[in-house]
Amino acid sequence: METKANYVLIGAFTLIVSVGLLLFGLWAAKFASDRNWNRYEVIFNEAVTGLSEGSSVQYNGISVGTVERLKLDPRDPRRVRALLKLSADAPIKVDTRAKLSQQGITGSPFIQLSGGSPQAAALLPSESDEIPLIQTEPSTLQNIADTASKLVTRLDEMLSEDNIKRISATLENLKSTTDSIAAQREDIGKLLVNARLASDDLRATLKTANGALDKVDRGVIDKLPATMDKLDKTIASLQSAGQNANALIDENRAPLRGFTRDGLQQLAPTLEELRALTRDLRGVADGLNRNPAGYILGRQQTKEFTPK
Repeated sequence: METKANYVLIGAFTLIVSVGLLLFGLWAAKFASDRNWNRYEVIFNEAVTGLSEGSSVQYNGISVGTVERLKLDPRDPRRVRALLKLSADAPIKVDTRAKLSQQGITGSPFIQLSGGSPQAAALLPSESDEIPLIQTEPSTLQNIADTASKLVTRLDEMLSEDNIKRISATLENLKSTTDSIAAQREDIGKLLVNARLASDDLRATLKTANGALDKVDRGVIDKLPATMDKLDKTIASLQSAGQNANALIDENRAPLRGFTRDGLQQLAPTLEELRALTRDLRGVADGLNRNPAGYILGRQQTKEFTPK
């Protein structure tokens, strides 16, 4: 009995030690694994259809981790909170951005990280948040969806009932205009023929005018040297006359000064007497015009006798 009891104790001890070693190994592996990974949080303001726990997280196309947990934001169910498990050597910076992406058209969605300039600081936990938060930007699918929504809204506005009525009225007016043009096809043809003939006449007239202008230009160019010679001679004559006038003024400067000083003063009374004589002559002429006989004889004009 004692031998069997010792075997049971030894077996139980061995089993307990083995389980303890196994648990220690698992704890050590988990601790080592946690030291090689960092956790970050991402908040999406759009639907993450197709994304699931375990989905890949890529940084510029290179896999750096996985999605560890997905859940709705308790404070705002329109947002989705994703917990990321990323490699410790992944260069996550404060300007790193995350967005939802997809491999091809039918591939599975994943989270794409981009940005992270070299001079930016590393994204580290803060006092208020133990898990750093990576900012997001709209995905390509979200941009396409927003653009499509705006296009649909604008199409609805453009194809409203009032616009459809206006378009129908415009098409009706256009049809009436084309019918009128078709009815006047012969007149339009004649108009085009006349326009072509007028264009031909105008072309011939322009050709003739160009020829006349060429002849005029040629004649002017031929006469230009003789004209320039005459102009030079005229300028030389004017210069000579100017020099002679200057010499004459220089020679007679003293008499001219005396005339302007004394002669002009004596000329003023003469001009006054001449003005008075002119007034008297104008009075005589007016009297002769009105009554020549009376003015000359010094009496009124004799009235003609008319028998009754």
